[in-house]
Amino acid sequence: MKNNLKKLGEAELEIMQVIWAGEPPLTSVEILKRLEGLRNWQLSTLMTSLSRLEDKGYVICRRDGGTNLYSAAVSENDYKAGASESFLKKLYNNSARSLVATLYDNNLLGEEDLKELREYIDRLESEHRD
Repeated sequence: MKNNLKKLGEAELEIMQVIWAGEPPLTSVEILKRLEGLRNWQLSTLMTSLSRLEDKGYVICRRDGGTNLYSAAVSENDYKAGASESFLKKLYNNSARSLVATLYDNNLLGEEDLKELREYIDRLESEHRD
């Protein structure tokens, strides 16, 4: 994630998740329909949020005739990497071990999760050696 990007609020993140999951570009009506069940918004509210996301550098709005078409300016992976880095730095002093320990100590990681983590780490180490 670019360092100059501003943090996303909860509603903005939900909009971005819809955009990332969709086949770009999406119209505001398509985005609104996919937000059903998450947000009970009017189209004007969504349009305001999309405008803010464009100002923040997260979406690109292209006009085609009388329709605005929206696509992501920041990939989901880039956003997650930047948000994860910020989260780890702020809450765990850049210690992944502290994060995992907190999750485990608070029963938020079970044996199956630990098994998956071990397998993932083993795979990373194996790939790194090759």
